[in-house]
Amino acid sequence: MSALISQVDHRDVERILLSVGWAPCGAGDWAIALRSPDGRVAARISPFDPTGPYTAALYRQAGHTRQVPQLFAHHRLVGGGDLQMMEFLRPVPGDEAVAFHRAIATRAPEVADLVDAVRQVHERARRELPWCGPLDHNPANVMRAADGRLVVADLFYADGPNLYAAAATDPDLIVAKIPEAERRFMTEIPLAASGPWEPGAQEAMRAALAEADARKATA
Repeated sequence: MSALISQVDHRDVERILLSVGWAPCGAGDWAIALRSPDGRVAARISPFDPTGPYTAALYRQAGHTRQVPQLFAHHRLVGGGDLQMMEFLRPVPGDEAVAFHRAIATRAPEVADLVDAVRQVHERARRELPWCGPLDHNPANVMRAADGRLVVADLFYADGPNLYAAAATDPDLIVAKIPEAERRFMTEIPLAASGPWEPGAQEAMRAALAEADARKATA
């Protein structure tokens, strides 16, 4: 299975899952989500997500706390995409979400093990990734599992505003920092929350990055 997944991109995964009965159930800036036919599993599919492996690492490392989603599988996709298969989650009221984030921020006793794992993985991401952002305190990231417990998802993210500003104004910097194979589809993230894309912006960014790649190849 891993060998097969490593040969497909985000569009292939979405098409395959839709063809066997999975249904759209959400979209954000970086990814879309599909729900399995039995309703128990969600697939988070991103065209470009440098922090995906760190999120998966957190889910595994903090799994014993039951305060992160249960992760069934994680795969990197062709071109820098990311696929996470996890338990299906539902939204929670804003006050519950804010309280959970506050507990994390203050390292409350009930989330101490979770916080330790978050800090360890996030510190590694900040060391290893260009444009790794701070922790995401979006209340929408706190959700409820089928068994009723609260979990936090998507705490890590790339610093999109600065990353995409650099792609637009200094594509050579992007090319120097991120291999082409890991950013091939960076102009295809949904931007469902903060978008949409400005008309022509994706095409212009792709062209600028292609020119920067060509310059690097001949340097």
